[in-house]
Order: sequence, then C-alpha cells, then structure tokens
Amino acid sequence: MESIGSAGLWAGFLAFVLAMLALDLGVFHRKSHEIGFREAAAWSGVWVGLAALFNLWIYVTYGTQIGLEFTTGYLIEKALSVDNIFVFVMIFTYFAVPAMYQHRVLFWGILGALVMRALFIFVGGALLEAFHWTIYVFGGLLVITGLKMLVQRNKEMDPGANPVIRLARRFLPVTSHYFGQKFATRVDGRLVFTPLFLALLVVEFTDLIFAVDSIPAIFAITRDPFIVFTSNIFAILGLRALYFLLAGLVSRFVYLKPALSFVLIFVGLKMALVDVYKLPVAVSLGVVGVILAIGVTASLLRTRSAAPSPSGSAGSTATRKAS
Repeated sequence: MESIGSAGLWAGFLAFVLAMLALDLGVFHRKSHEIGFREAAAWSGVWVGLAALFNLWIYVTYGTQIGLEFTTGYLIEKALSVDNIFVFVMIFTYFAVPAMYQHRVLFWGILGALVMRALFIFVGGALLEAFHWTIYVFGGLLVITGLKMLVQRNKEMDPGANPVIRLARRFLPVTSHYFGQKFATRVDGRLVFTPLFLALLVVEFTDLIFAVDSIPAIFAITRDPFIVFTSNIFAILGLRALYFLLAGLVSRFVYLKPALSFVLIFVGLKMALVDVYKLPVAVSLGVVGVILAIGVTASLLRTRSAAPSPSGSAGSTATRKAS
C-alpha cells in the first residue's frame, strides 16, 4: 500500500504525539484537579489548532487531494468522537468518579485507544490491500451500524452490564472505595482494584467498539495509512478536552446521533459502491459537513430554552454511588 509517509515522517509524528502526551500529563496535569470550562476550551483550541496546522502542511506539501482526505477523515472522526462523550458521561456517573480524577481515566484510556487504533488501522489496511472484497464487508458494516444507531438512538448503555466489568468483578479483588487517583492499592496487605480501574476498563472497551465503526469510515475516504492514522490520532488526542468542554451540554445534542447515523450510512454506501462510482473527496466532505451542520443546528434550535450554564464542570454529573 503506497503512502505519503516515509519512515522519518512516521517517526517524527509518533515522537510529536509522545511529547505532547508527556507535556500534558507531566506538566499541565501533573496534579489531579477538576477541569473547568475555560481550561477545556483552551486545550480544545490547542488540539484543533495543531490539527489545522498539520492539515495546512499536508495541503502545501502533497496537494489539495491529500489535504481534503485528511480534512474529511478528521471531521468524520471528530464527529464520531462526540458520541463517545455521551458514553463517558454515563460511565463517570455510574462509578461516581470524582471530577478531579476524570482526566486521569481519560488520559490512560485514550493512550490505550491510540495503540488499539494503530493496530486496527494497519490490520484493516493490510486486509484491504490483500483482499479487495473486504471493502464491501467494511461498507456493509458501516451501513448496518448506522441503521442500528438510527433505530436505537434513545437507548442508553448500562456500564454495570458490561461483560468486561462482570469478568473483573468475578475474578479480581475489587473495592467500592476510592483511594485518591490510584487504580489499585493494598488493603491489609492485599492488592485490590478501585472503581477508577473499573471505569478505565469500560472506557477502553467502549473505544474498542467505537474503533470498529470509525476506522472503516476513514478507509472509505482514503487508503493512505499515514492519512488514516494521523487524522484519527489528532481527533482522539483532542477527545479529553472535548469531553470536559461539552459534557455539560450533551443533553442538547438531541439530533446528533441521527446525524452520525446518516454519516455512517453515507460513507458505508460510498465504500460499498466504490467499484461502481468513486465519489470525489470534496463531495464527501461537503455531504458529511452538511449532515453534521443540520444535526447540530436542529439540536440547538430544539433545546435553546434549556441551555445549561458552561461555568460548571463535567464532574458534576457523577452522582451515583460506585458499586
């Protein structure tokens, strides 16, 4: 599979990602604290700005076609990541995760997600390269997922029913108490895992499920592994800040899930019909942008009288007792 990414470019991008993660956790979030709206907005601006600068470099260096592929892939992944926020809110509420520790869970959860996404991208790319018919499988999977989301858009997940949590509670010593920001600790000389660890497990498992949808969606736009990887990673890196920015507002996006459903159906059909007609990337970008704009605008108009104050934090949603 041909790629614009040389070995040096891959190494440089990975070094940049690791440096940003180290700066994030080691400097700006070395001490656990509650993430406020202003801090979340600032970090969201940083991540979106970095993605925009990288996209500009892609346009200048490799041309409009490759640049549009990155833009479209990033937009799709960013939109799909908003759906993760709904799930994160439910996870943190169920486990009553204190606001000051939510960033820690998301940091390690997203670090694991980066590794899983990389594996999915390279395995998916290899399958598409070796077996052309898998493109129809991926396309069909996206259409089915989109239709399922459309039908079950009001169905809420129950973190306690997650099979990973059931297995953890069955085979691991789990405590219902928090011990600061620790995922595990010793009580009376015995190693036990805290609810923070269980929340992390559900976050990781959830991203694994989301990756099954999001990775094929980007392959519908481009087959270049470097563009697929970088657009995906930039969207994921900004997910934590986006969570703290929008967690208190997710109830307003009542039409976002239907919009995301139509996006998945569209890119799935685009992938499945690629041998019949190859839709230009610019058209795909326009269609995805219009669908999302309609979903967001309609949601805000529908809920404009119930807008919550942005001064609060995501942590205020955590009210249930961990069990």
